[in-house]
Amino acid sequence: MDGNISLIAAALAAFIAVAGVGWVAAGAMGDGRKANRRKAIAVGDPLARGKRQASALDQSAQRRRQVQESLKDIEERQRNARKKAVTLKSRIEQAGFSFKPTAFWIGSGVLAVVAFAVAMITGQSLLVSAGITIAAGLGVPRWFLGMKVSGRQKKFTAEFANALDIIVRGVKSGLPLNECLKVIARETPDPVGSEFAKLVEAQSVGVSLEDGIKKMCERMPLPELNFFATVLTIQQKTGGNLAEALANLSAVLRARKMMREKISALSSEAKASAMIIGALPPGVLAIVYFTTPSYMTAMFVEPKGQLMLLGGAMWMGIGILMMRGMINFKH
Repeated sequence: MDGNISLIAAALAAFIAVAGVGWVAAGAMGDGRKANRRKAIAVGDPLARGKRQASALDQSAQRRRQVQESLKDIEERQRNARKKAVTLKSRIEQAGFSFKPTAFWIGSGVLAVVAFAVAMITGQSLLVSAGITIAAGLGVPRWFLGMKVSGRQKKFTAEFANALDIIVRGVKSGLPLNECLKVIARETPDPVGSEFAKLVEAQSVGVSLEDGIKKMCERMPLPELNFFATVLTIQQKTGGNLAEALANLSAVLRARKMMREKISALSSEAKASAMIIGALPPGVLAIVYFTTPSYMTAMFVEPKGQLMLLGGAMWMGIGILMMRGMINFKH
């Protein structure tokens, strides 16, 4: 009996020992597998690394496709905008005025009537009076409107890079884009401040940022603003670092401004020469008329003299336009 109990105890002890060794071995193997897995993660398993690289390439390709599609859409919209004729209403908005085209035509008509009355009172012929009336009614108002549009666009271009710097600093400090636009609308002088104020007002009534920027580009058709619209559109669709993109755009705009100023400095001599040449004929005419009025009176009284003055003014205008085209560079 005692022998059987001893055998059973010995067998039980042997079983426990074998089970303990097996458990320890299994734990060691499990720890080894875990260690190998951690090592593969730390060092980089070729298969896992290949999967991650393939996933990163897929995301990069997808983002590149999105950027290309966005650029195609923007180019198509800009092409369609260039094909559309600029209406008088658009020109008035670009000049910063708020009156309607009807008021413009009424003012042009009043100016034409005044010019015709002055021409008839001074004793001009009907042909000369008609030419002065057409020039005063159609030429002068449109010239004034174009001058206002050009001046406003120059002011916008000069201040736009500073507005982009405000957005860059605001985004880097944690402000949302809408708040940065409000800061520009409050702090930036016109016309940049007024244009961004219209954009902020449009957003407050539910207009999307893309549509608001598109409307701003219609009011201010400038390449700089088109670049800004392109950056915002791509950033909204594909993501990315908006502050870095706008900082690069600001640097590009400042470089363009420096190039324009350099071109203006290089062409200043030609502009001065064109101004002197253009001012010589009317200047000599005025000097001769005031020194010897009887010598020049026939030019204003006789029909042939009036036709000669009209032809001279026409050719002078053509020459001035040609010189202006020669000294103005596309940049």
